[in-house]
Amino acid sequence: MEAVVSTRNETRPREERLIRLVQGGDMAAFEEMYRSHLGRVFALCLRMCGDRSRAEDLTQAVFVKVWERIESFRGEGRFSSWLRQITLNIVLGDFRARKRRFPFEQEPVDPDTLPVAAAVPVEGARKDLEAAIAGLPDGARRVFVLHEIEGFRHGEIALLIGRSTGTCKAQLHRARKLLRKALGS
Repeated sequence: MEAVVSTRNETRPREERLIRLVQGGDMAAFEEMYRSHLGRVFALCLRMCGDRSRAEDLTQAVFVKVWERIESFRGEGRFSSWLRQITLNIVLGDFRARKRRFPFEQEPVDPDTLPVAAAVPVEGARKDLEAAIAGLPDGARRVFVLHEIEGFRHGEIALLIGRSTGTCKAQLHRARKLLRKALGS
């Protein structure tokens, strides 16, 4: 337990130093920051949009925004929280823009028509869960990821995505139902 606490205590000053260097325009420090946060940012983008290519583009957009806005980070909160908020803003902004450009891009999905996955061995369960999440309709996937993976409450999700709390709850229920069906449980 003490090793974990000391590692966390050592990480914070190191990250603060790195942020100051990036705020000063140090590209090598920005590259180090990019590499240390790339996995989490990409995973969130991928879970939210369900499309690898789009997630890669969104991830790049996030880090461009971080470079442009790093001066606004004051260190009052955790950098990872600030970065997560930028990521969510980029992804949700992309959803809104795509909805305006392609309002009828996705047909409504009837849960009864989705294929049911066969029982899988435990080793493949994580991969299958990620695939099942990626296969959810956009609204259900966004709410599921924000609630179950990122830990947001329904009210927070409603504010983030511009829907009512009741709609968010319904989307979460729908996502869970579709996932149970897709995973055969």
